[in-house]
Amino acid sequence: MTTTNQADLGSSMSAPNGPRRLVIVGATGMVGGYALRFALDNSAVKSVTSIGRKKIGVTHPKLEEVLHQDFADCSPLVDVLSAQDAVVYCLGTYTGSVSEEQLRVVTADYTIEFARVLHGSSPNAAFSFLSGNGADPTGRSRLAFARYKGQAEKALLEAGFPHVYIFRPAYIYPVEPRKEPNLSYQLLRAVYPVFRMLFPNQVIRADDLGRAMVDIAIGEVEPRALVLENRDISVIVESRSRYIAI
Repeated sequence: MTTTNQADLGSSMSAPNGPRRLVIVGATGMVGGYALRFALDNSAVKSVTSIGRKKIGVTHPKLEEVLHQDFADCSPLVDVLSAQDAVVYCLGTYTGSVSEEQLRVVTADYTIEFARVLHGSSPNAAFSFLSGNGADPTGRSRLAFARYKGQAEKALLEAGFPHVYIFRPAYIYPVEPRKEPNLSYQLLRAVYPVFRMLFPNQVIRADDLGRAMVDIAIGEVEPRALVLENRDISVIVESRSRYIAI
């Protein structure tokens, strides 16, 4: 695995080979929801297939919604995933909200199974994966979340896709009001303005993250890294904002 400490905009600022067919997994989640919004509004995206366990409550001419309950077996998605250009994968769960065994299943097993079926149906698809700060592909971390995210990362990078981009955000700011999953998130949201000022490389807005995952997946932005830490994602967001403003 090759990584760098910096991610920049590449020379391509438009999707190659025409509008792209994009799959979003986990669009009912915070980041996945923003990814869906930006993809539907992006003229470089020809179609969006949302795959998840719950209805997203969105209708759009270029949106197809597919409900799939058992991500331990993604074989029924073979046809749905055929001839797709890119995937934004945001399916996950919060540490502490499920048992450690279920955390492993959702974080690692589901991701690996989905990638297996996707590669069989669309082997040339680009893959944007929502990982997390501290993910450890070596499996030595004492934190279960870090080990399982690392396991998923390692499997994706070895799956044979031509382009896999691992996003490792730190604290993801929700932007819109929501019921926070635990006390730690409640406190971080309350002190976010100060936290962002003191530790700018440890926070990212959910909408910025969702947009970056879509832009990179469809080829509008080409990062010069496979693994994007929070600092790298911020660089892409800032560079993209300057480009749009010109």
